Amino acid sequence: MTVVAAGVALLGALFFALGAALQQLEAVRTAEVGLLRLARRPRWLLGGLSITTGGALHIVALTLGPLTVVQPMGVASLLFALPISAALIGRRPARAELTAAATVSAGLIGLVLIVPPAWDTPTLTGKGTFTLLSVAGIAALVLWAGSRTATPSLRASLLAAGSGVLYGATATLTRVLVQGTWEFWLIALIPLPAILALMLLQRAYSVGHFGVSFASLQVTDPLTAVVFGALLLGEPLPAGPGGAAVAVAAAALAGIGTFALARTTPLSH
Repeated sequence: MTVVAAGVALLGALFFALGAALQQLEAVRTAEVGLLRLARRPRWLLGGLSITTGGALHIVALTLGPLTVVQPMGVASLLFALPISAALIGRRPARAELTAAATVSAGLIGLVLIVPPAWDTPTLTGKGTFTLLSVAGIAALVLWAGSRTATPSLRASLLAAGSGVLYGATATLTRVLVQGTWEFWLIALIPLPAILALMLLQRAYSVGHFGVSFASLQVTDPLTAVVFGALLLGEPLPAGPGGAAVAVAAAALAGIGTFALARTTPLSH
């Protein structure tokens, strides 16, 4: 069953990568990036459907196998996304791009594997929810403001990082909704950070540096969710000096790979 779970998760990563590449292709071709304008493009909607399918397959995989097997498979979406995006614009990805993507993926796998599983039922109070949304919103706003005067590759990274923070907040709320105790108004709040995250991500895609955008999203999203889970839900962090050292090394590896992707040729016309 574990092998089946890994296969389903890998298929989900492929769908997620395809959807991200399709949406990036439409975002980079649109003069004015906006969700309403993009939502009228069939290929962008197809990308959204592909991403939804990938997420559903990931959830199915989690019901079939352990988190330590399924989560690393999801990281493969970064390795799938670059060749797919390059193929859509009619060129081959450079070896440097694939090497950098593999470096980011290795770092993310390391981060995923050292985070211990949470066994307690997550609970989020009204004050905790306000703190979650406020911190995520302020962080995303700061990253968006910093992107206004940044170089193209850094702008793509900052916008995607802001999106990742908001998606991390969305993941935290969703975890409470699915597995914890919550109040009815929590359902109404979940779309708020998700929609803002989607808007920032499309702006990041429109810059053209797909590799660094997708990598920044992949790094920031889980890190944010882990931090919010630890601070607001009481979930465990890697314990002991060994765990902390591995976490720092894995984060450094992911950061180095992301920086390398920022220096590669943008995947756009």
